[in-house]
Amino acid sequence: MLKRVFVAPDPGRARLRFAVRAVLGIGLAVVVCGLAGHSLVGAVTGGLAALLALFTVTDATVRGQAVTTALLPFVGLPVLAAAAGLHDQPVARDLTFLAVVGAGVYARRWGPRGHSLGVFAFMTFFVAQFLQATPDRLPELYAAVLLSLLTASAVRFGLWCYERRLPPAPVPAPPGGTGLARVTTRQAIQATAGAGFALVVGQLVSGHRWYWAVGATWWIFVNTTSRGETMVRGFRRVLGTVIGIGLGLLVAVPLHGETIPTAALLAVCVFGIFYTAAVSYTWMMLCVTVLAELLYGLLGVLDPALLALRLAETGVGALGAVLAVLFVLPVTTHAVNDAWIQRALRCVHAATAEAAARLAGDESADPSSRLAELEQLLGRVRLALAPLVHPLNPMSARKRRARHVLALLDDCAREIRGLAAVAADPEASHDARLAAACWRVEVAVEALTGGADVTAPLTHPTEADPALTHLHGLERALAELSQPLRTPSGSRLVGA
Repeated sequence: MLKRVFVAPDPGRARLRFAVRAVLGIGLAVVVCGLAGHSLVGAVTGGLAALLALFTVTDATVRGQAVTTALLPFVGLPVLAAAAGLHDQPVARDLTFLAVVGAGVYARRWGPRGHSLGVFAFMTFFVAQFLQATPDRLPELYAAVLLSLLTASAVRFGLWCYERRLPPAPVPAPPGGTGLARVTTRQAIQATAGAGFALVVGQLVSGHRWYWAVGATWWIFVNTTSRGETMVRGFRRVLGTVIGIGLGLLVAVPLHGETIPTAALLAVCVFGIFYTAAVSYTWMMLCVTVLAELLYGLLGVLDPALLALRLAETGVGALGAVLAVLFVLPVTTHAVNDAWIQRALRCVHAATAEAAARLAGDESADPSSRLAELEQLLGRVRLALAPLVHPLNPMSARKRRARHVLALLDDCAREIRGLAAVAADPEASHDARLAAACWRVEVAVEALTGGADVTAPLTHPTEADPALTHLHGLERALAELSQPLRTPSGSRLVGA
């Protein structure tokens, strides 16, 4: 796990810049709230609002990110008012919270913007419970949220907008369908059911910290689609929480809320959340847990009993999520990974066609954009297959097949990258053999997505033909993929 986080590739140091900018933006937001005379509760609210704005807004373009950020207050402030106004009406508060959960997940059908607004709405209600917000606090909390969003936006879109120099990042759309066939609809129902379980059981565990269970259920559903993905994410959340609580006992509890060392550790935790999010959910949850402990230390309520309660509520939330995905309109892992693998294969063909067109002299052809899309799709494939390659999966044969599929898809991506690099060379010339090889790639992809056999290439180009060499490697990887993908119905790559 350590190697995965600290040795994982970071092209263009994107994760590093993402994390450092987050520390800068959130730190400045808290400072601005302090200079404006806000209380500790107001500063914490503002810091969390800035964190959400910098973390959850993931539109493909800078303009889209700015629009989504500008929309956050229109979603968050009414939810904050509802949460504060219903503070002393538990039944109405709980029903409203569940409605926010369902609406927040349902909004994912509108892509990254819907996802961001849904997360912000949920977390605004959650933070209101965390800080025990009441109506008399609303003016200060409103001001803190608005000031922090403005500060975070100034850092993200003004001071350090490194995305302006990068091509728009493609964001794969979620699986489609209509009605209950649509994954986002099913997930909204699942999340509401799981959150309802977590809310009821969480209140039996603690009448004051029950919202931790609901929060655990919510975040387990984020960026997952199938029941297998959700169960793996639930395990990782509990593992990260356990490690974080152990670390908190050693670090956060002895500090007793001392301002300067706590602030320094909070900055480290923020960096860790943003730096590890893309590569390890366990590490991210470790950082989130320690951050929450440090905030409770600042508020003067941190003790070992509170940490034990957090672990119990996290377990309740994880159980709620698992029960929901198993018994409420389940989305099978097989259906999800099959959909993402097919999309990745079609992107392989599209990237090959773009590279071939570029080699043929078409200056408008751009395989690099397809490469970026392919990387995004392969990320989704890895997430979909995570339940199979997990160390605790007892089905060794399926685990081997899943790992084989991932390795061959990585081979495809490597050959596509090499082909794109050759195509970018202005001295590279088109060869009739390239057209034939690209046609064979198209046939192979159609066969794989249609369930037919794929024939391995018979020719072996020399190193003097780099484009043909990459195409040959691509053909071979596609041919080898037919074996693990085409398994008997009783022995699927992933069980239904």
